[in-house]
Amino acid sequence: MPKARIYRPAKNIIQGGIDRRGWVVEFAPSDRKSPDALMGWNGSRDTRSQLRLRFDSQDSAVAYAQRQGLDYEVIAESPVRRPKPKNYADNFAFNRVG
Repeated sequence: MPKARIYRPAKNIIQGGIDRRGWVVEFAPSDRKSPDALMGWNGSRDTRSQLRLRFDSQDSAVAYAQRQGLDYEVIAESPVRRPKPKNYADNFAFNRVG
């Protein structure tokens, strides 16, 4: 039975704005990688390990895995950090510390 992991990827720290990551279903490799005789690149015959499916919610990702008969593991989501609202005028306040 193919194995899959369901997780929510980390937000790219370079990009700001609203976090719209979603959930990802990723398959575990079922074949080991071997070097190509001509070019020396690593590769395998397992095309499922290259596949990354994206879903809007955890429930829809789990439902997909169950429909496909996959042995899946849900990786716990890290808590979402909420930024504190700041005001630009606070940089010039008289009671500012620092």
